[in-house]
Amino acid sequence: MNAPLWVAVPVVVLAALAARTDVRERRIPNLLTGPAILLALIAHFYFEGFAGLRGALAGMLIAGGLLLPGFFLRFTGAGDVKLMAAVGAWFAFPHALMAALFAFIAGGVVAIVVAARRGILRHTLWNSAWLAAWVMRPGAVATTPPPVSGVRFPFALAILAGSIAGLWIRA
Repeated sequence: MNAPLWVAVPVVVLAALAARTDVRERRIPNLLTGPAILLALIAHFYFEGFAGLRGALAGMLIAGGLLLPGFFLRFTGAGDVKLMAAVGAWFAFPHALMAALFAFIAGGVVAIVVAARRGILRHTLWNSAWLAAWVMRPGAVATTPPPVSGVRFPFALAILAGSIAGLWIRA
C-alpha cells in the first residue's frame, strides 16, 4: 500500500462504515461524513501544512463535485456526494480524482450485475447509451433527461471499492 497509514486507515474505516449503513438503511448519515471531512482537513494541515490543507480541500471539492450531476439527475443520493467528498478530502488532490474514478468504475460493474440479476440488463444498457447521447448533445441540460432503468443500489459499496483501489494507486 502506497498511502500513508494516517490516510489509509480513516479512508477504509469511513467507507466501510458508510457502506454498512447504506446497505442496511439506504442512507449515509451526516454524523459520519461531516466529522470525517473536518478530521481529514485537520490531519492534512497537521502533517503537511497549508499545502496539505489545499490538497485536501481540492480533493474534497473535486471528488464530491464529480457526483453532483448524478445527484441532480437523481442517480445518487446526497449522502453519496458527501461520502465521496469526505474520501476525497482524505485522499487529497490528485489522488482523490483517481479514487472517484475507481468508484465510478466499481459502480458501473455493480449496476451491470444488479441489472443482470433483475433481468433488465438490455434495458439498462439501452437507457445508459441514450443518456450518454443526451449528455453529449449541445444544450442537453435545458431539456428533460431520458428515462433511466431504475437500477438502484447502495453506492457506498462502490465508493468503498474505489477507495481501496485508490490506496494502491496512490503515488
